Amino acid sequence: TKDLPTPDSIITNAKYSTTILDRNDKVIYEVFQDKNIVPITYDELPKDLVQATISIEDKDFFKHGGFSIGGIFRALLRGIFLGRAEGGSTLSQQLIKNTLLTSEKSLIRKLKEFILAIELERRYTKEQILEMYFNQTPYGGTTWGVGSASQYYFGKKPSQLTLLQSAILAGLPQNPSIYSPFIGEKDAYIHRTEQVLRRLREDKYITKEQESELVAQLPKVKFVGKGTAIQAGHFVFYVKDQLDSVL
Repeated sequence: TKDLPTPDSIITNAKYSTTILDRNDKVIYEVFQDKNIVPITYDELPKDLVQATISIEDKDFFKHGGFSIGGIFRALLRGIFLGRAEGGSTLSQQLIKNTLLTSEKSLIRKLKEFILAIELERRYTKEQILEMYFNQTPYGGTTWGVGSASQYYFGKKPSQLTLLQSAILAGLPQNPSIYSPFIGEKDAYIHRTEQVLRRLREDKYITKEQESELVAQLPKVKFVGKGTAIQAGHFVFYVKDQLDSVL
């Protein structure tokens, strides 16, 4: 453990995007390197998104201390029989993997993840961990964190997301390269969102009738996306020059 990073590094080393807005608070450009992370606070997280993410990724999040016994057992079996450790990660472990470790699939990396997740849970509250998770989780390409994802996919702030939009975003982090509506496999996000909605129903967050209605709406969901054109180019480059002069 002496060579492991500290969970505090998740906060101290965080690099967020600079968002340029017009006079009506509409996003016209975001300045970032590698990862577009628009930070949000826990209070800005929509309840539907939190519930959907916990249901599909880690239903015992508020009960465990950073790890799942069942998840560890399944990961060990995969490591023994398949030669690699994968799956079974809690939200805390996913946060550690995304910020402090590599995505290497090995038992050693899994052990480091396990140790750091326990330490993370010891130092921070569940709400603080969720805030970090929703700011440091990949949602496809350079889109990291739900602040950036909600803007990229739906052109709105996280607090404005509908239940269905929240369910779609909750399903992306497991494998954004497959589930992203833009860069993923065709209609894969639909099947993934159906899984999220089923989990929400099983956890009694929604009814069977609501699940059926939302599934029927899935193929009709409109995504915004962002083109490469820069709006208000002169203003944007002026602001970038100002930033470069002070950084």
